[in-house]
Amino acid sequence: MSTQNKDWLCHILASITIVLWASSYVLTPYALQSYSPTALSLLRYMFGAAALVIFGCIKRIGLPKLRDVPKFFLAGALGITVYMVAYNIGAQTLSGTTCSVVLAMNPVFTAILSHFLFREKIRFLGWVSIAIGFGGILILTLWNGALSINIGILWVLASAMLFSGYNITQRQYSKDYTPLSTAIYSIVAGAIMLFVFLPELLPQLQAAPMEHTMIAAYLGLVPTAVGFVLWTLALSMASKTTIVSNYMFATPLVSMVLNLLIAGTWPDTSTYVGGAVIILSLILFSVFNKKAQPLPQVVSPKEK
Repeated sequence: MSTQNKDWLCHILASITIVLWASSYVLTPYALQSYSPTALSLLRYMFGAAALVIFGCIKRIGLPKLRDVPKFFLAGALGITVYMVAYNIGAQTLSGTTCSVVLAMNPVFTAILSHFLFREKIRFLGWVSIAIGFGGILILTLWNGALSINIGILWVLASAMLFSGYNITQRQYSKDYTPLSTAIYSIVAGAIMLFVFLPELLPQLQAAPMEHTMIAAYLGLVPTAVGFVLWTLALSMASKTTIVSNYMFATPLVSMVLNLLIAGTWPDTSTYVGGAVIILSLILFSVFNKKAQPLPQVVSPKEK
């Protein structure tokens, strides 16, 4: 297959993945009507991890070295266990569009961590773009008044910061393992740690309507497992990583459209204003920081 044809296929795969991830932002609040944030995290990743284990067996990725197992549990804690619980807590009070806007800041947080941990340069205008992005976060958080703080925003913001730590671990671990294997090991490790919430999940599983359980299964099997595989495939085929990664800028817009189609609701004014500021900051950061060392491009295990 020619490079041009591969890039066209990458566009298709990336587009599908973004739609799948955006759907998770919209559907999560429905599952949270019957499941607690911790129980939903476990149920979702029971499905997702099981599907990826089967996929890993088909691809014959094997097992990690014993000495590296603690590393993958660290990655799983950052990018799966704590991340997912924090996100679900925030999603209880936010729309899917708002969540996707806040999580869109993740590449910037990853760049900041890389700057301090690995001395990767961020140009001056890159820092200005970051400041603009945080201004957008403040608009989302304080829109209803200086003393009215939306705690849900802070939880989702914390989850975005946690996931940036996961990104750093994936970058380091990929020196010894493929991106496919590192992500599968980390997701499985994170799912294992979520089993501490099994006693909480079981009674909720019995009481929950079937449609909410099916949504949880969808979240694990489709945005998590299928989305992850498609994104990995797109990255592996692209002539330039940015051909794929730039699609993440479209996630909030796709989330807004899906939220309108599924829930029939429009975002509130703060999401329009704050979201526009954040997306502008991300575009400016991508442009102004292009000549500096690139952002670490790693495979996301979501939805985000």
